[in-house]
Order: sequence, then structure tokens, then C-alpha cells
Amino acid sequence: MSETDDPEQDLGITESKEYATGDWYAEVVQKANLASYGPDGMSGFIVTRPRGYALWERLEAHLDGMFKQTGVQNAYFPMFIPESYLEREKEIVEGFDPEVAWVETAGTEELDERLAVRPTSESIINPYLSQWVRSHRDLPIRVNQWCSVVRWEATETKPFFRTKEFLWQEGHTAHETEAEAWDETTTRLDQYESVYEDVLAMPVLRGQKPDHDKFPGADTTTTVEALMPDGKSVQGGTSHYLGTSFAEAFDITYADEDETEQTAHTTSWGLSWRSLGALIMTHSDDQGLVLPPTVAPEQIVIVPIWQADTKEAVLDYASELAADLDDAGVRVELDDRDSRNPGFKYNEWELKGVPVRLEVGPNEVDDGEVTAVHRPDGETVTLDREGVNEAVRGELDEVYAKLYAAAEETLDGEIRDADSRAEILGTIGQHGGYVRAPWCGEEDCEAKIKDQIAAEIVMVPFPEDDDHHPDNEASDDEASDDADCAVCGEPAVRTAYYAKTY
Repeated sequence: MSETDDPEQDLGITESKEYATGDWYAEVVQKANLASYGPDGMSGFIVTRPRGYALWERLEAHLDGMFKQTGVQNAYFPMFIPESYLEREKEIVEGFDPEVAWVETAGTEELDERLAVRPTSESIINPYLSQWVRSHRDLPIRVNQWCSVVRWEATETKPFFRTKEFLWQEGHTAHETEAEAWDETTTRLDQYESVYEDVLAMPVLRGQKPDHDKFPGADTTTTVEALMPDGKSVQGGTSHYLGTSFAEAFDITYADEDETEQTAHTTSWGLSWRSLGALIMTHSDDQGLVLPPTVAPEQIVIVPIWQADTKEAVLDYASELAADLDDAGVRVELDDRDSRNPGFKYNEWELKGVPVRLEVGPNEVDDGEVTAVHRPDGETVTLDREGVNEAVRGELDEVYAKLYAAAEETLDGEIRDADSRAEILGTIGQHGGYVRAPWCGEEDCEAKIKDQIAAEIVMVPFPEDDDHHPDNEASDDEASDDADCAVCGEPAVRTAYYAKTY
């Protein structure tokens, strides 16, 4: 049985995005044939179905192309990490305790040393960077791997958003100077922002994590944050300037032009398939999945509509149309099944998120036209058959623009300002979304919000963009320094964005 003939599609979406977001999301993921839950006894694992994996492949292709244009080379490192390697990270971060799955036996033999299933790869990649770097001529070095990692989290899992095993990419670089490493960090953040805005049709906020929430051992963690329609924030991708801490721990040194030994500055950066969860959550609706044309497995579905006496003419017309679009590089599906009526096909392809449906019946054949229907809003447009390839591209661009505009409107309307603890708590409690507030920089002030309403500081603007409060209209830095922390009343040093998170 093919996915298209899956009988569960008859059921449609039964949950409400607005009133039962979690159940609705799980139903969309399963009924749009993106993923299935893992075997019994393996809670937190999923099986990624071909349609779901196709989304990841297209995101991967876009991001991988940008990486390679900026000097990154792909590599692959073992998924098992000796315990002694992982222990070296404890030298960097006090209390380091990753949620690790361990391998202790091979066949019937007990291993001499336990092996960790990689939770991240700093401890396996950095020792090899140390071997590969000897001179300043070896720098910069940039490697990336596409892989899965395992983090044995006990928290509630959700397909793509939070699973014990997940797909991602992780890049690792070494540089001569802090400035070069910082440029690398922001370059990768720019590319993550591009993935969301240019591929997934989602605007994001960009900035830094507060110091108490940065990657363990990092100097600075930068982030892009995406707002979901239920008012929660998703950490969309992070890029870390690691300083010299990891280089010191793993002996990544080089001889400079004067043959003096120097310690390298390193970075790491990653984006996971959590981005797919954000994509699904942002654009989809109570009819099912909604996808931008950039990643949709099928950008166009053609549904022919016929009676017995018009079937041959309609199918010939639709087949030629499909062939032309395919030759033009459009991902097109011709649904010419006899076993399903047009109404069922409409609902099924809407459930699967195809951006544009083309309807072809006797009238279209006679008039030399095609009827195009946009998935996001049902808008109907009549296209001339002549020049249809270019016209279809225009409709796909229009669908992308609609999705981006809707997401942008949601984001813009869900950023609110607060100047007191009561305002932060009340605003998030009533509306969700992001609340901007002046912040003194102390973790205790975040804790007073987090303990009461499970919201946290998800981002602070970069220092050059931060005036301590977004409503401050002061024309000079001295005036902007007058803001006080919304929680404790002490002088503010940053602006904090509070939100509930996935």
C-alpha cells in the first residue's frame, strides 16, 4: 500500500490548533506521513517517514551549500566516544553531566572502557583538530558533520521538537584570533537566519543567550529564536564562540609566523530538525500540514476532473501539463487515480501540505486554461496554459510570501514591553509571546519569573543593538542607561526577552 492510499487519511484532522495544540501537532505529523512513533519500550524515539525526511534533505541541501561557499568541509566522526575523552570536558565545565547513553558490552565481552553514544561531538572532534593543526598555515580549519545525536532526556518528548535521538549538523572551527572566530560565529548565525527566513518562511529574532544559559564552556552563545503560534519560543539554532577554553583542554595550538606557540580560538554551531517542528507548528492549520514551496516534496499537485465522455481529453491535457512542469524543474504530482473522487483528493493533498493545487476539467481544456488554488488560504487563480511554467513559479512565490507575511504578523504582534515583574508575569500569563524588559544581568531575576510562570530569558540583543529597553527613545547612550531592571529595580545592563519555550 502506498502512502497516498493510506486509509487513515480518511479521518482528516480532528484536533484544534488553537485549543489542543499538542494533540493537533501530533496528529498533523502522523497523518501527513511525516513520522511515526518508535517501537514500544522506546519512548522518545521516532521513525522519520520519507515525506518527513524529504523536508530535512531540502533544508540540509540549502544549508550545506552555504557552508561550502564559506569554506566548510564535511567530515564524519565516530558515534561512540570513549569515556576518557568525554571526561576531558569536565575539566572545562564544572558539574558537566550530559544526558548520555552508554555502551558497556560488545557481544558478550565487557568493554575495557565505556563508550558514550555522542550527545555532542566536541570531545571527539577537538582531539583530531589538535592533530591536524600545527602551523598558522593550517588555519582556519572548518569541519562540519551531518549526523544524529542521543540525549537521554527525561522530559516529555514531541516529534522533531524534542526526541531522545535527533538529526542535526554540528560545525567546529579553529582560528588564529578572537576576531576571526567571532566573525565565524556570526557568519553561521547569519546562515541560520537565512534558512528560517529564505527557506522556511519564518522571521526570527537573533541575539545572544544570557551568560548563565550559554553553551557550557563557551565565551558567548548566539541564537536565533522563532515564535510559535501558541506563544512559545523555539531555539532555532545556536552558534558559539568558545574562546580558548576547548583549545586549551584539547591542546589545539599552532606556531605563528614567529614560530611561537599560540592557542587557537574555536567555535561550534548547530541546527537540528527542531527547525522542522517549528515549520510544521508555524504554518499548518486545522486542515493539516502547510508547507512553503521551498521544501515541499510536491510543489504542485494536478487534479484532473472528468466525466466518462471527457476523461481521455482531460487526462491527456493534465499529463502534458505535468510533463511540462516537470521539465521546468517543478516538483509536480499528477493524481489521476480512478479510485478517489476530486473532493477526496483535494482534502488529502491539503492534509499533506502541497502549496498549490492545479485543477483541470473540461472547461479548462476547452479554454486553454488551468485553475490554481493556493493551500494557505484557498485563493483561486486562473492561468493561461500557454506560459504556465512561468505563471506557476509566480504562484509558488506568492504562496511563500503569504506564509512569511502571516508568520511576520504573528511575531510583530507578540512582542510586548514590560517595566515591572508584575507586568512580565501578567503579560506572559495572559498573552504568551515575547516580553521585552530591562534586565540587570543577574540570573536571580530570571529565576523569579521562571519559578512562578515557567518563562525564561530566551535572548538578549547584541550589545551594539541594546539600549536596555526597546521603547527608549533616547538619542544618546547616557540617557539609555537610565533604565532599571524590571524585576529588582537595580540599573539595567541589557534588554531581556522573556518567553515560555519548547
